[in-house]
Amino acid sequence: MGGGETSGKAIGSLVCGILFFFPPSAVLAVIMGHLSLSEIRRSAGRLGGKGMAIAGLVLGYAGLAWVPILIIAAIAIPNLLRAKMAANEASAVASLREYNDALEEFAAQCPEQGYPPDPAYIGLEDSSGAITCPQAQVSQKNVPKAGALPVKAGYRFFYIPMQYDGKGHILKYGLSGDPVAPGATGTRHFYTDETGVIRYALFGGADSKSPPVQ
Repeated sequence: MGGGETSGKAIGSLVCGILFFFPPSAVLAVIMGHLSLSEIRRSAGRLGGKGMAIAGLVLGYAGLAWVPILIIAAIAIPNLLRAKMAANEASAVASLREYNDALEEFAAQCPEQGYPPDPAYIGLEDSSGAITCPQAQVSQKNVPKAGALPVKAGYRFFYIPMQYDGKGHILKYGLSGDPVAPGATGTRHFYTDETGVIRYALFGGADSKSPPVQ
């Protein structure tokens, strides 16, 4: 180390270098490291602490090496999150279109029932593609009721029989798609019905009065 008295700047450089994971500390470690080395050289042996100054410099530069990575991450991570949410929203719209098609197919194959009484019937085709139709008469088993559909790509879907007559014919339905974690898995909320038009809302659930997806 040399000399008797240890350079205060060398000590400061080492302490700041130990805290290199804080960018301001890394900058201070580098500055004080260079200043202390210059001060030690000019002291003609009166000051020591060269080893501390060098250690502080090394740690400081190691901390500064992370700064570009942190900057890139700060820019890239939000962009990746937005891209993921956009992909989830596109998947949700595609799923709603598929559900609309499945519901129309159900209504075509089960004219005495209309739309299915609950989501359990959606997509239940046999190997030939035929749909098993429930009894048209209202019973304790097939009274129309709303229900959840499988979560897909960060979106939760919900089927709602909207209008039916006393014989159990489902005349209208509603179908919603909402992000599981708003702002993380998706931003927009979606809604569609027997018209086939998919609508969206940015805040809260969408409904039949929301603007259509373009």
